[in-house]
Amino acid sequence: MPRNTRLALALAVLAVAAYGVYFFMIRPAPAPAPVPVDVSVPAAGTGGPIEGDAPGPYLTITVAGEANGQITIDLFEQLAPNHVEQISELASAGAYDGVVFHRVIAGFMAQTGDVQFGRSDGDTARAGMGGSERPDLKAEFSDIPFDRGIVGMARSQSPDSANSQFFIMFDEGHYLNGEYTVVGKVTEGLDVLDAIKLGQGPNGSVIGDPDQMKQVTIAE
Repeated sequence: MPRNTRLALALAVLAVAAYGVYFFMIRPAPAPAPVPVDVSVPAAGTGGPIEGDAPGPYLTITVAGEANGQITIDLFEQLAPNHVEQISELASAGAYDGVVFHRVIAGFMAQTGDVQFGRSDGDTARAGMGGSERPDLKAEFSDIPFDRGIVGMARSQSPDSANSQFFIMFDEGHYLNGEYTVVGKVTEGLDVLDAIKLGQGPNGSVIGDPDQMKQVTIAE
């Protein structure tokens, strides 16, 4: 075989091999399977029972600001016992009283509960970066989907970093399923939730005076 022919053949083989490696590296990964959703779970705000959890305890949030009124949340004590205990203890101690809704995104959620940096009588510039003196919590994920009115625990990158902050869903966000601990659902006061002052700053931060949880109580 002439030398030029052998060289051309060798170059062709190398080109095919290189194309194969390049294709393997840039080919997109298969789409992940959809997160299973328990469709038997009733919509938030209906007052219907959640399978595997008895009614109560109930968290009542008195909201003040652009929104005024009360939001009642049925906490899922059987599904997320450690998180519910932490929220209940903080509420009983008055730690949530005066804490602002520091991050509010239209069509998504309202976040609050930073008892360290989110107090309305202090500097809220770092609201969302703090927590309580109680320990962080190990995740208690469940099959409850993030529908409208569902309450989830906020956390940092670690799944086991939830402490005192929580968020309430304005609308469904099923991409959060299995990623954040669900702790309850709104049973009364969705109209008050919808009226909470929206954030106009970066990542939904509230500019000016945020709405606040004037008082938070816990009852069986």
